[in-house]
Amino acid sequence: MKAMSQDTYGSADVLELREVDRPVPADDEVLVQVHAAGVDRGVWHLMAGLPYVVRLAGYGVRAPKNAVPGLDLAGVVEEVGKDVTKFSPGDEVFGIGRGTYAPYARALESKLAPKPKNLTFEQAAVVAVSGLTALQAVRDQADVQPGQSVLVIGASGGVGSYAVQVAKAYGAEVTGVCSTAKTELVRSLGADHVIDYTSEDFADAGRRFDVILDIGGNSSLSRLRSALTPTGTLVIIGGEEGGRWIGGTDRQLRMLVLSPFVGQTLKTFISGENGEDLLTLAGLMESEQVTPTIDRAFPLEDAAAAIRYLEQGSARGKIVVTV
Repeated sequence: MKAMSQDTYGSADVLELREVDRPVPADDEVLVQVHAAGVDRGVWHLMAGLPYVVRLAGYGVRAPKNAVPGLDLAGVVEEVGKDVTKFSPGDEVFGIGRGTYAPYARALESKLAPKPKNLTFEQAAVVAVSGLTALQAVRDQADVQPGQSVLVIGASGGVGSYAVQVAKAYGAEVTGVCSTAKTELVRSLGADHVIDYTSEDFADAGRRFDVILDIGGNSSLSRLRSALTPTGTLVIIGGEEGGRWIGGTDRQLRMLVLSPFVGQTLKTFISGENGEDLLTLAGLMESEQVTPTIDRAFPLEDAAAAIRYLEQGSARGKIVVTV
């Protein structure tokens, strides 16, 4: 089969469509015929091997262990391992796999869920990585309650577009922060208020929030804390600055040191990949409380262009690769 592949770490230029062997599922895995795959910052980090801690985490020190990139997927079950009990050939599924920029990809049974019937394959393919992060940030880390005020910084991006909707589903009053060109999108997601960061500073608005979700931002901890209530919760999700070694984790490290000494709760986390939370997301989507937002679709042979578009930072919502 022809799949997007890479032999070395680097920019999107290292990606090449080439002939590779069709994967064989392990006993606890499912082989999925991929209809669409998502594009997210995680894919970029694994492609580039940056920050360097990614390589030390088991993905390959000198070159990627998995030559075919891609995590998110949606498609149809082709084959199941002998220990798989939840899925059968022909089932429509979505979730997280390995090497999803290909016609077929392996996925653990525990990281898949039935595709919501009201979603296209393209919509379902952009849910898992970003949606799980948003759900776990809102529900588990911030423990958002009805009536609380929630500020989402990066509200128009992949995780942010889900965080706005999930926080609304949990009964919060949501303020989204984004650029001028994306304000209407954030309003359409259900945000009660929108702050255009090109003309207004969320920290100077005179308002304090019960929860701040900072998604891929670079605001200082002091600035973020100044916009929190005295007992509010800050959750930092990702971060794209900080150098080639530790990436954007420097703020998180300083935050964890500071947190025990202040009245505010300061948190960061790594999202978990599990089928139970995928089912929760599926329920939110079937009830139309959450809807995936797709900015642009690229065919498999243009997956490198899709990643370059992600790097530009101009996407409204998610980017998808169709197979």
